[in-house]
Amino acid sequence: MTLPSPRLTNVALFILSGISIAFALYLQHFQHLEPCPLCIFQRFAVIGIGISALVAAIHNPAVLGRRIYAGLTLVSTAWGLTVAGRHVWLQHLPADEVPACGPGLDYWMETFPLQDVIAKVFKGSGECAKVDWTLLGLSLPEWTLALFIGLAVVSVWQIVRKD
Repeated sequence: MTLPSPRLTNVALFILSGISIAFALYLQHFQHLEPCPLCIFQRFAVIGIGISALVAAIHNPAVLGRRIYAGLTLVSTAWGLTVAGRHVWLQHLPADEVPACGPGLDYWMETFPLQDVIAKVFKGSGECAKVDWTLLGLSLPEWTLALFIGLAVVSVWQIVRKD
């Protein structure tokens, strides 16, 4: 059995990222599920993965370059794993331990420096702990966490593969 080429693998990562963002936008605009700050940060991670995979597919470098691009993809994936993991953790907190809802991300971005916004987002809020949507018993952040785990595996494979 022959493995897909690194270029084809990167094209597949780009397409998967595009489908993920399209689905998130569908849920937001057609199912009226407003994203919480952690959801938005997960979108940034997916977009980062898509961009690095697209550039890698277009460039199609030799082994060292391929590993560098896969490393960049892995960095975005690690960011996504961190955010999605935090989101899933918040959703599984007992109701009396869920942080209170705060102002929206737009307000924070206008009012605070970026590092403060990131710190506030990772503290989470009640809106991030709310489960609005499930499929097969898993919430959207749980599905996103599974996606990031799969993308991390592919990224590591792209780094260590021999061909």
